[in-house]
Amino acid sequence: MEKFTTHQGLVVPLDIANVDTDQIIPKQFLQKTERVGFGQHLFHDSRYLDNDGKQENPEFILNSPTFKGASILLTRENFGCGSSREHAPWALQEFGFKAIIAPSFADIFYANCINIGVVPIRLTDNEVNELFKHSSNGKLRLTVDLINNKVTSENLSYNFKLDDFHQYCLEQGVDSVGWTLNKLDKIEEFEAKMPAWQ
Repeated sequence: MEKFTTHQGLVVPLDIANVDTDQIIPKQFLQKTERVGFGQHLFHDSRYLDNDGKQENPEFILNSPTFKGASILLTRENFGCGSSREHAPWALQEFGFKAIIAPSFADIFYANCINIGVVPIRLTDNEVNELFKHSSNGKLRLTVDLINNKVTSENLSYNFKLDDFHQYCLEQGVDSVGWTLNKLDKIEEFEAKMPAWQ
């Protein structure tokens, strides 16, 4: 995955709490195991008025021309709850989101985001409320500074925190498998010391 240092992008406010992974990517689109082809089905049941995904729902915010090209998703608490499907962050990433801001995330969804280089940012309820007020007109652009753990605009500034391992993985562009492979020499050294019967 790519290293993440800073990103500046338009914010789209999805003012819904407890968004589960079946809402993010419905189960009928989970036939593939590679990470491509899911963005078109993101929020399918909300984005479209038909089952085939050809008739857009003009009331759903991701279809609004005002927020076209948004790369930062602002949402409410417990985002990504429900099943642990990795396809949910895949769909968000392929649609174009680089960061997601919410008061809280489901734990597995949070880790799955980190593992593909999408930054899940926890801010307080008050901070999220303030961002919602500023983002409704489609003009709020934020800079996500991972190195300094800051989210800023011209008039706003917030600090966020990641644990050291997640910070390292995002900065270095290393997923959990890649991190393990970086330790391969030590793993092989340990295995060489093991008795044959083990």
